Formats: sequence, C-alpha cells, structure tokens
Amino acid sequence: MENLQQKVVGEFLNKVVDITTQLPQPEIQKAIDTLFTTWTKGRIVYAIGNGGSASTASHFACDLAKCTIVPNKPPFKVLSLCDNMALFSAWTNDFGFGSVFTGQMKPWLQEGDTLIVYSVHGGSGDGDAGPWSQNLVKAVQLAKEKGAKVIGFTGFSGGAVAKLADVSIVVPINQEPLGTALVESFHVVLHHLLCVALRQKMEAYNA
Repeated sequence: MENLQQKVVGEFLNKVVDITTQLPQPEIQKAIDTLFTTWTKGRIVYAIGNGGSASTASHFACDLAKCTIVPNKPPFKVLSLCDNMALFSAWTNDFGFGSVFTGQMKPWLQEGDTLIVYSVHGGSGDGDAGPWSQNLVKAVQLAKEKGAKVIGFTGFSGGAVAKLADVSIVVPINQEPLGTALVESFHVVLHHLLCVALRQKMEAYNA
C-alpha cells in the first residue's frame, strides 16, 4: 500500500511539472489583456461552471472583485452565475438546466462584457443525463451573439467551449485518473495568476 501511495504522489507531482511547462502562455496573456480591456471599459465579467468548476467560478469572481482592488481606481464588476441557489434551482425546476446561465445573463449581457467559462471537458462527452455541459455551450453562444468576449478554461480536448471561445486555455492532459483533478487544480492556479497580473496592470494604468 505504501509503495502504491508513493507512486500516485510521484505521478501527480510529475504531471504538475509537465503541465506547467506546457501551458499556453500566449493565450494566458490574451486572457489578461481581454479582462483588462473589460475593466477599462467599465463592463461586466461573468463566471460560470458546473460541479467543481462552479466552485472555481465563484472563487474567481471573489478574487477578481477583491484581490484586484487598487486605491482610487474603480474595482472590477464581476458576477458568478453559480451562487444564487434559490434562483438556480427555480430556473432549473421551471425551465431546465440547459438555460440556467443564459436565462440569468439575458437581462444584463452587453457588448464589451466578458464571459469566463470553467469546464473540464468543455461540453464534449456525455453521461446518464445526456451530453455534458450544454448549459455552458449555450451561454458561450449567447455571449458571442451579444458581442461579448469569451475566455474558456478547459482540459482534455477542450470541447465546444475551446472551439467557440475568443481565448482558449486548455490544460494539456487528456487521461484519467489524474485528468479531472489536475485540470480543475490548474484552473485555480491560472485564475490566481490572472488576478495577480491584472492588479499590477491596474496599478500601472493611467487613463
């Protein structure tokens, strides 16, 4: 048992190193620039995800709102659409899970806004409930129709989210049992990177 545990620990940490060296730095920079432009225009950032990725969307919205505050400069306008459970469950009950994000965004979404999407598979694959994450794909399609930018954080093949997004950051791993855990872990690492970089750009910015 101890040898098995050591093997798992070694494989996981070695994969962390491998993935770190393969992350798409140009796309990461594009994500920073896109969010910075959204801030300079005073527009809104929306964050969405399912399951563990919903918690990442909430975490990102918290950090982008709080950790980028610069004295005497306007803060980010950011909302996680995963956090109002009363609305979330009411919408799902009455209209279905597929429109739970588009329904929340429609009254607000405008050109110049940015939608952040967290998804391990990006809408590829399916399970007992049918195709995965179609609520995310529909949200991306709505954002594109409205002239908003889309930043997709995915893994594996990236799915429809990676294909449709203006900025696509795909964590380079496509195998289980480590895949999902590492993709979700790196999404959090990357969202912290974005917040640190954005605060520095905001501090240096003079309108």
